[in-house]
Amino acid sequence: MNENVTNTYITVKNRLLTLMDEKRLSIHRLALESSVAPSTIKNILYGKSVNPGIVTIKMLCDGMGVTLPEFFCTDEFAGLETETG
Repeated sequence: MNENVTNTYITVKNRLLTLMDEKRLSIHRLALESSVAPSTIKNILYGKSVNPGIVTIKMLCDGMGVTLPEFFCTDEFAGLETETG
């Protein structure tokens, strides 16, 4: 896996974990609130799904009560290098 993809995945995973902790949401509770299957959330958190779709991320954001801009507006996301082809 390319380094930019790995860094992006780690940043998404860490942001999700941070927000779950702040909102005191377990995987099960987030699944109920977001209508995303617990297995999908686990796959993101444990590295089986390193490229979650934007629709999935939007549903998770809705379940946590945050907007997409709030999810992505962090120093970590801002620091990711641009992928060049």
